[in-house]
Amino acid sequence: MAQVPQRFFDALAVRTWCGLSLRALGRAREEIDAINVYPVADGDTGTNLYLTLESAVAAVEAVFAAHELDDGAPEAADGPSLAETVGAMAHGALIGARGNSGTILAQLLRGMAQVLTARSESAHTEGPGLRLALRNAAESARQAVAHPVEGTVLTVASAAADAADDAEGDCAEVARAAYEGARAALAATPAQLPVLERAGVVDAGGHGLVTVLGALVETFTGQAPGPGAATVAHARVERREGVPPEASPAPGDEALAGECAVAEADRHDEPAFEVIYLLEAEDAAVTRLRQRLDALGDSLVVVGGDGLWNVHVHVDDAGAAVEAGVEAGRPHRIRITHFGHGDAHTAGTGRPPRERSRRAVVAVVPGEGLAGLYAEAGATTLLARPGEPPASGELVQAVRRAHAHEVVLLPNDAELRHTAAAAAEQARAEGVRVALIPTRSAVQGIAALAVHEPERRFDEDVVAMTSAAGATRYAEVTVAEHRSWTTAGICQAGDVLGLIDGDVAVIGADVAEVAATVLDRMLSAGGELVTLVLGDEAPGTVTEHLEARVREAYLAVDTVVHRGGRQGALLLVGVE
Repeated sequence: MAQVPQRFFDALAVRTWCGLSLRALGRAREEIDAINVYPVADGDTGTNLYLTLESAVAAVEAVFAAHELDDGAPEAADGPSLAETVGAMAHGALIGARGNSGTILAQLLRGMAQVLTARSESAHTEGPGLRLALRNAAESARQAVAHPVEGTVLTVASAAADAADDAEGDCAEVARAAYEGARAALAATPAQLPVLERAGVVDAGGHGLVTVLGALVETFTGQAPGPGAATVAHARVERREGVPPEASPAPGDEALAGECAVAEADRHDEPAFEVIYLLEAEDAAVTRLRQRLDALGDSLVVVGGDGLWNVHVHVDDAGAAVEAGVEAGRPHRIRITHFGHGDAHTAGTGRPPRERSRRAVVAVVPGEGLAGLYAEAGATTLLARPGEPPASGELVQAVRRAHAHEVVLLPNDAELRHTAAAAAEQARAEGVRVALIPTRSAVQGIAALAVHEPERRFDEDVVAMTSAAGATRYAEVTVAEHRSWTTAGICQAGDVLGLIDGDVAVIGADVAEVAATVLDRMLSAGGELVTLVLGDEAPGTVTEHLEARVREAYLAVDTVVHRGGRQGALLLVGVE
């Protein structure tokens, strides 16, 4: 279905652009991940861009939702302003930025927002304003990178701004010119960066930016542009797609094998960790922080302003990078990812590598209690703290820690589907057979783990686990953080919400009453086993109340209770 074109760059156009960009990155994510060879070949650039923009979209939608609640009509004249909307977009991208590419994208959006906010005397901007915004985006992104490298997304952004400068006319003409300039620059990146030329690919971050600019064209023209230059120089990647890692090189592939060996050797010289955190600090402290982190590692990108910054760096000493942040201000949402160069347990020790097990289960879990439960069942776990979902690099590292020939991956969260898929692809590229079971809740993961039998054939085990997870309805009881529309009506901050299969079904004031209503609705369709996972912040009597209710009202239904720890939700419920 064709997109209705926007005439001006106003609040609605920003919302449209963000939504179209997110969908476009979702479609291109796997292709972008597959060509990610610089600055680290960790196969997550597309996923990081997607997750960064997803955070920006959530912030923009929150602005529109607030006006909807107040005024009842998001497109009304008193809806959100352009300044409000681009400010939310930039802030959302900043706090949700992932990886090197996502951090740079956040600064590009912030650079645009700075210009558009300064022109806030008008409800919208036209072609000249968009040209200025694209120019400031490119320049501010380049300034945020400690050592800019040509042949990367920075080059593509500069080319887009240059092309936009020469464009006359409305926003559609400026957007089209920027897209075409970026597309041409992307096709030229292999000639500028030897690692791209050796791999036979274009820059992954630049590919992502071209995708986002293509969505900008669609915003103003109503039509997505044709295939971009992202497909240029893919010959080697496509030719080897699907070839198992243990296969011998085909005739003519000896050169590629040699290049891969060189790249593998080079990786041992790269820093071991990626460190990312949000930082509350003054400008002067951030200037000193840049100098210190630049001496510690590489790929340094510091973006933000007005007291809030997103810091990204690759280092060998992750602790020192965090300590530098503590000295500069207050770091939080700290995320450390090990790139996994070799086996951390045996490298340099003279000991033989640990023998791989036949099969393992890797699961993302929301609390320490569940992590213990899964570990007791033999799973390798990755703890997802509330509000801090793991990046694909962390999932890949968990798969490496499992050290198995075959891995069953349980993301246990619908929002992790793209991240988990990217991690699975990266692990397969490293020679691990991975099956991704799309579990949307930790209780579905418990059901899958209960029928796991390592001695079965891999395919049979995956089918049994998938069937068990799919036959488990899931729910959670949580507290609303702010006023908003839900599928069950308007909720206020502090209301208790009961979600069934991801949708709000019950709004109330008492945890026990909401939980009981949720359980009754789930059991109305039948069930044999109820699993209750109690969070630390939930009243301790809730599970006793629910167990008694099941005993009295539902014959032949068993109940099992687990302590989840700090899992975010007050209560998780599973019905098998």
